Amino acid sequence: FVVPDDVRGSWRRTADRGRATHAAWRTRLEASAQRADFEQASRGDLLDAAHEALAEVRAAFIEGEVELASRQASQKVLERLVPAQPGLVGGSADLTGSNGTRTSTQRAVEAGDFGGDYVNYGIREHAMGAVMNGLALHRGLIPYGGTFLVFSDYARPSIRLSALMGQRVVYVLT
Repeated sequence: FVVPDDVRGSWRRTADRGRATHAAWRTRLEASAQRADFEQASRGDLLDAAHEALAEVRAAFIEGEVELASRQASQKVLERLVPAQPGLVGGSADLTGSNGTRTSTQRAVEAGDFGGDYVNYGIREHAMGAVMNGLALHRGLIPYGGTFLVFSDYARPSIRLSALMGQRVVYVLT
């Protein structure tokens, strides 16, 4: 292939800029008090706090005499797990109240404000699954989404791709 000199020069300047930006970012990361958490989350590991939260809620279930519907038990787990594991991104295809996927600490992602950690997908099970696959491919995020089991047929292609790609996507099907 022939690459014109001006094109090669432009790409080399871009690469030089990128190397400098990356080096500056690495320097900031090395000095950050949150470096270990960032690297652990980027690998997709559960943080120690998440393991502790799961152990505590498990112990509470074992000791408790209360009978709960599985969706209520799931919500209790999420209430403990979401604050302990940054990067958990929840959502539901218009059934948030029924399947208990939104915790008291979560904030919705909205137009113009993407700082939330909960997505209201509307009546779009397939889109929900596709978005969760994209979030999981990014790494560092662990998406979960809920709908009724009977509606999982609408998300079947996305669920299949989650499985084929081995993605860390959690489907809460009630």
